[in-house]
Amino acid sequence: MNYFLITLAVGLAVFAFTRYCCFNTTKPLPKVTETWWTPGTENLADNKVKPFHISFSQQMVEDLKYRLKHTRDLTPPLKDVAWTYGINTDALNKLLNYWANDYDFQKREDYLNQYPHYKTNVQGLIIHFMHIKPKNVEGKRVLPLLLLHGWPGSVVEFYKAIPLLTTARPEHDFVFEVIAPSLPGFGFSSAATIAGLSDANIAIVLKNLMLRLGFDKFYIQGGDWGAIICTDMSILFPQHVLGLHSNFCTTISIWSTMKQAIYRFLPSWISPLGDWKPRKTMKQELIFMLAESGYFHIQATKPDTVGVGLADSPAGLASYIIEKFSTGTNYANKFKVDGGLLEKFTYDELIDNLMMYWTPNSMTTAMRIYSEFFNKHNLDTQSMIWRPVTVPTACAQFPHEIRHHATNILRDKYTNLIRVTEMPRGGHFAAMEEPELLANDIWASIEEMEALKRKSKMEQDKSKKSDL
Repeated sequence: MNYFLITLAVGLAVFAFTRYCCFNTTKPLPKVTETWWTPGTENLADNKVKPFHISFSQQMVEDLKYRLKHTRDLTPPLKDVAWTYGINTDALNKLLNYWANDYDFQKREDYLNQYPHYKTNVQGLIIHFMHIKPKNVEGKRVLPLLLLHGWPGSVVEFYKAIPLLTTARPEHDFVFEVIAPSLPGFGFSSAATIAGLSDANIAIVLKNLMLRLGFDKFYIQGGDWGAIICTDMSILFPQHVLGLHSNFCTTISIWSTMKQAIYRFLPSWISPLGDWKPRKTMKQELIFMLAESGYFHIQATKPDTVGVGLADSPAGLASYIIEKFSTGTNYANKFKVDGGLLEKFTYDELIDNLMMYWTPNSMTTAMRIYSEFFNKHNLDTQSMIWRPVTVPTACAQFPHEIRHHATNILRDKYTNLIRVTEMPRGGHFAAMEEPELLANDIWASIEEMEALKRKSKMEQDKSKKSDL
């Protein structure tokens, strides 16, 4: 009870501050500018959209195999520690052996090129993206859908979900046209040559990409950094965003955090959260954050330092990324000797994602997104984490995701929240782990958004007629 009183006192103390300073919707939006991210190339820019083909050159493959086969002997794991000290090197050796000897580079190159790929210059950045149009539309409306990945993922995450979104369904009068870009500095998208390319600035770049492709209004979906960028886009450009679907809906305002902490102690018949129960105790959440956030701190401060080893060693790259695919899928995997890797993924799928970092040598530039968030040049846009999202929003909450909020808490951030789906299984890499669950929720959510849009238009038309 003493813990409750302390929490309540702190919550009340910060209430006025957070409601005025941090969540004040009357304050103007931060100023955003369309920065040219590679100064000196302004006169060389070509705005054309050009086809692109992912290629694993023979020279690159031979060099990669040499590095894999000449990896120093890895330090054996301690007895019975599974993945609690980080990646289990016995499990890692199996993946590295597969990568060096059984991964069919030509077959996987063909697999990655099954969808149309393109590149275009936006604000001095060469943006790589996939653009998949639906087939056999049969009179259905075609809705543009922007899919955004995060770190340490890539567009590979969406490969199994894309056909589920671009294939018409009889119960819907629309179908999706998917645009899935590699974030700037990720995959085959170029990186900025100056500091400051934060998530909010990436939102500007990707909004301009959609305008370049002829889409003035579009739906957006994302997880991890993709979800954060989608949120930024919704705040900055609601006139272009028809609706937001996120599998990483989160609010980190002090007030929302304190409310959720206080409500834990209330019986369900009093609590605004009703029968909702958090998936972790406060102690478990604290332990989780301390144990699993080390990468965040180093990437937010020294991305170029850690990037040297990861860019030079495929074993190091695999170790750093694969560990996240284990615990991000399910935290309990760290207590399994095999890390639970093959419960959700195949080696080919995991290595496909690694190739999106190794081939273009983009690991260092991808990690910089963390440090750019805290860059002094982005103090204005950092305030957007406190601002509400007003566009229609749907949240898919997977049980093993990093954060989980009650619907009432989510409404603090997403003021036009139309749908929250508690998924039966899945974790942080939802599109890759559970493509059917995610795709089905995107369809259902946008169906509701389209219905609300029709209803709003009917009411507007009715109002206009009454005015006449």
